[in-house]
Amino acid sequence: MPSIKSNRIESIDVLRGLVMVIMALDHVRDYFHINAFTGNYPENLESTNIILFGTRFITHYCAPVFVFLAGTSAFLYGQNKPKKELSKFLITRGLWLIFVEIFINNFLWWFDVNFGFINLQVIWAIGLCMIVLGLIVYLPKRIILALGLLIVFGHNTLDGIIKEGDSISSILWYILHQGQFLSFSEGHYVSFSYPILPWIGVIVLGYCFGEFYKKDASKALRKKWLLYIGISAIVFFFTLRGFNFYADLVPWTIQDTSEKTVISFFNLTKYPPSLAYILITLGPALLFLYFIETIKNTATNFLLVFGRVPFFYYMLHIFFIHVAAIIGLLLTGKDWKLMILDNETMNSGILQGYGYPLFTVYLIWIIIILALYPICKTYMHYKTNNKDKWWLSYL
Repeated sequence: MPSIKSNRIESIDVLRGLVMVIMALDHVRDYFHINAFTGNYPENLESTNIILFGTRFITHYCAPVFVFLAGTSAFLYGQNKPKKELSKFLITRGLWLIFVEIFINNFLWWFDVNFGFINLQVIWAIGLCMIVLGLIVYLPKRIILALGLLIVFGHNTLDGIIKEGDSISSILWYILHQGQFLSFSEGHYVSFSYPILPWIGVIVLGYCFGEFYKKDASKALRKKWLLYIGISAIVFFFTLRGFNFYADLVPWTIQDTSEKTVISFFNLTKYPPSLAYILITLGPALLFLYFIETIKNTATNFLLVFGRVPFFYYMLHIFFIHVAAIIGLLLTGKDWKLMILDNETMNSGILQGYGYPLFTVYLIWIIIILALYPICKTYMHYKTNNKDKWWLSYL
């Protein structure tokens, strides 16, 4: 593969590409693993095992890294632009992502033309976070950094605040911190799966992190801080988690087997992401950036493609996985309409027994990634060669 020429920072795109590829594994598991639709959850200590839980755990790196690097990309995009221009871009892109989450991404996930279930996930969260970031970029960078640290390290103090019902104040709290499944009309539901307060902290820290990648930034200083922050985050995680102190809503407990105890220890709160969750995901990600910076080979070039077209890849991979599930039903002589995931299908129990072993899940994941690669590569080159087209920055 020839060298990909771009002004973008390759190590960041490689990391983003890696987590995008891993993310697809989790979504393939959602659609293909045995009884994934009916309660076979990797976090369930009664039914899981270390391989199934590990399959889920490695995908935990996706959302934090994706949100964090969205902040970094915002900083790099705006470093030579007026704050007003950066703010406008972030706010308009944020509004676009919210629209995409509600009307496009939800359709791709469920294929339900009635939109009976609206699941507000990571695209929604990034959209709202970008709007917030667009409003605070005018502040001094030290204030922005302090705000990000305060949110990330302090938001777990709010875990005890529980709201109920569908009042405006309750809905605002579901959006900010609690997370909730809510009926908004007969036969229509919404899930606030990604409460945004901690994600705001993550994207703000990612924005401040962009300082290390400015054109005049010292490489030696950057690598020093990548190593220091990465190791510190991991040590801090094991310290807080080991003593069951503050950093996660659900304490770990000693189980009847060592395997279950390990699973309990690493079974962290994602909705919303706890401090422990953020530490053990972003810490290793920063160490990855430390080690990958000067490495360039076939594997990094492969990941680079996905990392440079993340939004395009995200939407495309959901569509591919869902269509693949329909094809799987057709090939096995089952009713393909089972993958029209409306409320009736999801609540009837008809999907009980559907699915395949974990080995098959991994095989399908590999096939889908390989199928997506040439499409994403073509689009990446198109974007690179058409930088004058402003609308491409939204895709």
